[in-house]
Amino acid sequence: MQKHIQKYLASLSKAFELEAMQDIAILAEALMKAWRENRSIYICGNGGSAGNAIHLANDFIYGAGLKNGGGLRVEALSANAAVITCLANDLSYSDIYSEQIKIKGDPDDILIVLSGSGNSPNVIKAIETANQIGMQTFAILGFTGGRCKDIANYSIHFKVDDMQIAEDLQLIVGHICMQWLNNQDGFNR
Repeated sequence: MQKHIQKYLASLSKAFELEAMQDIAILAEALMKAWRENRSIYICGNGGSAGNAIHLANDFIYGAGLKNGGGLRVEALSANAAVITCLANDLSYSDIYSEQIKIKGDPDDILIVLSGSGNSPNVIKAIETANQIGMQTFAILGFTGGRCKDIANYSIHFKVDDMQIAEDLQLIVGHICMQWLNNQDGFNR
């Protein structure tokens, strides 16, 4: 077990040396601007990434605003099982996020896609729909980055071949942004 722990930690540590770490600042600044302008932020993903979307929505709604009188206007599109199952059943699974974005999204809002592969049809379609509306699109990705890397306005791409490390990095990026937002002086809602 100790060898496995050391191997995992070494893989995670190696990811911190990737160029993607420099791209976090672009997301953080966009989130700050959206916060100041009272824009909406939507986050989505599949599987563990869907869970991470819910986790980060909580952090941005509550944690980011602890010192600033309230958090960001954020929604995890993966959080409402009734909406997801309705859209998957009546339309298709590839429409579960894009249909929500069509209804809720406005120009200059932000979409953050969390994906290991970057190739899931529903997150690809979400980015395409958000781009058509004029939203800012971000993707936090692992592996090759897939199609999402090419179509998102901004990609934070960690070239790692391990789904769990890729999912850990999604939370780390979100937590870095949340702490930075919370520690901005002179910003009160």
